[in-house]
Amino acid sequence: MEESKDITLLAIESSCDETSAAVVKNGREVLSNIIYSQIEQHKVYGGVVPEIASRKHIEKINQVIGEALTEAKRTLNEINAICVTYGPGLVGALLVGVGVAKGMSFALKKPFIGVHHIEGHICANYISNQELEPPFLCLVVSGGHTYLIMVNDYGEYKILGKTRDDAVGEAYDKVARSIGLGYPGGPLLDKLAKEGNENAVPFPKANVNGAPLDFSFSGLKTAVLNYLNECKMKGNPYDPADVAASFQKAAVDVLVEHTMSAAAQYNIKRAAMAGGVASNSKLRECMETAAKEQGVELFRPEPVLCTDNAAMIGCAGYYNYIRGVRHGLDLNAVPGLKLVTV
Repeated sequence: MEESKDITLLAIESSCDETSAAVVKNGREVLSNIIYSQIEQHKVYGGVVPEIASRKHIEKINQVIGEALTEAKRTLNEINAICVTYGPGLVGALLVGVGVAKGMSFALKKPFIGVHHIEGHICANYISNQELEPPFLCLVVSGGHTYLIMVNDYGEYKILGKTRDDAVGEAYDKVARSIGLGYPGGPLLDKLAKEGNENAVPFPKANVNGAPLDFSFSGLKTAVLNYLNECKMKGNPYDPADVAASFQKAAVDVLVEHTMSAAAQYNIKRAAMAGGVASNSKLRECMETAAKEQGVELFRPEPVLCTDNAAMIGCAGYYNYIRGVRHGLDLNAVPGLKLVTV
C-alpha cells in the first residue's frame, strides 16, 4: 500500500439532495466538508424531486468545491486525486458530480476514483472514531438503504442482511407524512415520539422466513396506515405522538435485534452504525443499551457525518486509492450500483 507520504483527496457527493465537496487528508483527517442542503426546495413537495435536485446540483457544485478548497487551504495542484460518488442514487444527480469530477481529473491530470455511496457511509465511522479498524459489523440505515454488513477489511464487505422492500428511512418518511408531519419526516417523527407512549399501539415486527437477518418495513408501514384509516372511519381519536412512538419502537426493535443477533452469530465484538437514520435518538439509545448488555463495542459517526456528505466519500476514496483502485473517464453514473462483496 502507498502510505509513505500524505495523500490529499478532493471528494464530491451528489447522489440525492445534498451537494457536497470535501478535502480529506490520509483518509481520516477532514480539512473541509462543505454541504449544501436542498431541503427547503423539496419541502413543499413532501419529498425529493429528482429534476429539481439535478438542477440545484448544477447551480451549486462549483461554488461548493471552491469553498471546500478555500476552507482546507489547499489548491488544486496540491490534490493527489479526485473521488466522487457514482452510485447508487438519483441518476441525474449522480451525473452532475461524476461529470464535474471527470472534467477536473482530465484537466488536472489527476487520478480519478469512483466511490460506492454505501461504502462512504460505512467509512464515516473511521472519521469519527480514529481507533476503529476492521473487522466489524455495520448497520447501514437511511432513506434508501437498510443493510447489515460485515466489514472484513478495507474495501472487503459481506452483506449479512438487507431489506426486502422499504428502507427504514423511507418507512419513517411515509409514516411521518400520514400523521401530518412535514419533510424530512424522520427527524420530526423522532422528536414527536418523545412525547408519546411507545406501547400505545402494538404494531407488528416483521421477520423474513429463511433469512433471519433480513428486514421488511412495508408491513409495518401498512399497519400504521390501516390503524389511522380505521380510527378515522370509526371516528375514534388517536394521539399522533403515540402512533409515532409505537411505530418507532417496532422499527428500532427489529434493527437492534438483528444487529445484536448477527454480532452473536459471527462472534463480533465491534459494531457500527451508518446512514441518516443512525442519528435517530431512539435507535442510538437502544443500540447502546443492547451493545452494553451483549459486550459489544459500539461505534457511530457524529450526526453531520450520518447525512450524505463528501468527507465520507473522501475517506472511502482514500482506502481505494492506496489499494490501487483507479477509474477511467468512461466511468458512468450507476443509479442501482451494487456493493461489491466477498
